Amino acid sequence: MRAGPLRHRCRLSKYERVQNNTGGYDQVWVPVGEVWAEITLPTGRVTPVAEQLEAVVSAEIRIRPRADVAAGWRVTDKRTGVTYKVEAPLLNNERDLLRLLCSSVPNP
Repeated sequence: MRAGPLRHRCRLSKYERVQNNTGGYDQVWVPVGEVWAEITLPTGRVTPVAEQLEAVVSAEIRIRPRADVAAGWRVTDKRTGVTYKVEAPLLNNERDLLRLLCSSVPNP
């Protein structure tokens, strides 16, 4: 994979239970790391959900391979602040590129 298209600095986060001061647990987004990524232009579509129309923006984000990325994680572009939810991480046949199929997160 050429490094040229990887021009977006992104933060990876995962949802995790963290113990709080009262002995219980809080659900928080924990940063996992920062990666260089290529974010393709999102495409918009409208889907009916519970008899309402919901706008969904999907994007394909390409990063270098990581073994720990899973569905449900978040990818945030540090420059623009746009946040995407990873729907499916897909490794290509050469194993040099990880494609993340993502949907937009309206209010992260």
